[in-house]
Amino acid sequence: MNLHDLLVVLLATVAAGATAYAILLPYLSARGRVEERQKIFVAPPAQRALERAQGSASRRREQIAQSLKELEAREKAKHKVSLETRLARAGLGWSKRRFYVFSALLGFVAGLILLVISQNLLIAASGFFVGLFGLPRWCLGFLAKRRITRFIEELPNALDIIVRGIRAGLPVGDCIKIIASEASEPVRSEFRGIVEAQVLGMPIAEAVARLPERVPVAEANFFAIVIAVQQQAGGNLSEAIGNLSRVLRERRKMKGKITAMSMEAKASASIIGALPFVVAGLVYMTSPKYVAFLWTTHTGVIALVLSGLWMLVGVFVMKKMISFDI
Repeated sequence: MNLHDLLVVLLATVAAGATAYAILLPYLSARGRVEERQKIFVAPPAQRALERAQGSASRRREQIAQSLKELEAREKAKHKVSLETRLARAGLGWSKRRFYVFSALLGFVAGLILLVISQNLLIAASGFFVGLFGLPRWCLGFLAKRRITRFIEELPNALDIIVRGIRAGLPVGDCIKIIASEASEPVRSEFRGIVEAQVLGMPIAEAVARLPERVPVAEANFFAIVIAVQQQAGGNLSEAIGNLSRVLRERRKMKGKITAMSMEAKASASIIGALPFVVAGLVYMTSPKYVAFLWTTHTGVIALVLSGLWMLVGVFVMKKMISFDI
């Protein structure tokens, strides 16, 4: 066989292979596509369950991130508090006009008393200013702080009522109604506001989200986040609220321990802060002419003012040292 015959045989073989490939290619590609589709749509049950779990986890993370963003926004808006909100936090059902009238009367009485005692218009004007602007707002802050303390003490008991009600088969709304009618103040009034918002058609998550605006504490924020996450992403609400109640009780125990351990430091700070005034009073009782140089001479007045400033700095530093936030 010569070279010419070998080339003819080789070309015939290549032509036959190309023809067979062109004929069988559509069938082979179609079968491959069918197998790929079967792999996509007919996935194993474990793989499909894993994909669903991953999707649920990602949605839950998104809901938690959204709730944390809302919490941060509420924290930023906490510094912009209106007078109506301050009155509500203090537990007073007053209007703005009534508060302003009360402040004016308080300032007038304070200025009049100081004018009668001192016979000095400047001191009377200072008393009027303090009674008009300082004392009413201090009273609001004191009442709000006392009310928030009672709310924190009673909130775990209210959460336990919700947990027991859910485990007994009651919906969350009915549990909140029970708290609004039977709990102690101020929890009862705050949850009554949630019930009234629900009656007006507001979803329970939005109604509870307004609770930290009236009670600006971390405990109310935690409760609002738990309700919001459960309403949006689902989950075991009784277990979540039960864990929250346990955490709040542990926080209160820790706060009590810290208060007990810091009582010695607070007593020492009180003694140190009161000691200059006690010594000055005793010296004035025994030698009034000796102490009178502090306010009858120019040098004594300067020394008295500087001593008062240093005293304020010391009291502020001691207050920061003995104050603990949990």
